[in-house]
Amino acid sequence: MILLTIDEQNFIRAKILKVSTDKVSTDKENNFLIEKIKIQEEQIRDLKEQRRNGKEQLDIKDSQIAQMQNLLDQQQRLALQDKKLLDEYKSEINDLKALKMPTQDTKEEQANSQPQEELETLKEQMEALNDKIKGQEQLNNQVSKKWYQFWK
Repeated sequence: MILLTIDEQNFIRAKILKVSTDKVSTDKENNFLIEKIKIQEEQIRDLKEQRRNGKEQLDIKDSQIAQMQNLLDQQQRLALQDKKLLDEYKSEINDLKALKMPTQDTKEEQANSQPQEELETLKEQMEALNDKIKGQEQLNNQVSKKWYQFWK
């Protein structure tokens, strides 16, 4: 049997109480830290999802920009083709006008020698070319209106 003095007993009691209170406070701190870690992990998951969504939106925007550039290139090529066609039609009309309106010296000679049928044919060709030019201009206007409405 061991006998302890009152001071020794008080010392042992103080140590036992301190260990039990330390354990309780440590458990509370651990629970708080665990909860804080869970919140941070959830925030990280949310941020990763937002980042993934942002990347998807950027990819969509990139494809839309590529489409718009392709459409713009097509529109420019069509406008260039239309301009070339108009130039060709104008040169053909000028050629026909040159045939129709001869110089002053040969005007009377050609009027007497040129059959009426050829004149009618040339007039019809000129009218047909004028109609083509008007149709092409209308088509150009429609293309440009469609393009403008596309950007609205």
